[in-house]
Amino acid sequence: MGVAMILYGLKTCDTCRKALKSLADARFVDVRHEGVPADLLKSAHATFGEALLNTRSTTWRQLDDAERQRNPLELLEDYPTLMKRPLIDAGGKLYLGWGRDVQKTLLG
Repeated sequence: MGVAMILYGLKTCDTCRKALKSLADARFVDVRHEGVPADLLKSAHATFGEALLNTRSTTWRQLDDAERQRNPLELLEDYPTLMKRPLIDAGGKLYLGWGRDVQKTLLG
């Protein structure tokens, strides 16, 4: 049996759907409805830094400058759709996005 995997994303996100299709055994968590556990967000922010925020998203563009200056963890708590997706927890090891590097690591 492989490592238990959890994929955090949005059900409407094409990239998340592609990742989920490839990672058939992964459990999917829709961040819009279920959020991301605070401790996991802290670990992801420590690992990925500013890359965890999707500054090209519609949500980001709708924020004013004052909001954009807030602590990234608070922003992600208030606006979970700001998180770059997918965030994959593979048995405690975190991966961000669904680029070739992540695919190669997780799919072999």
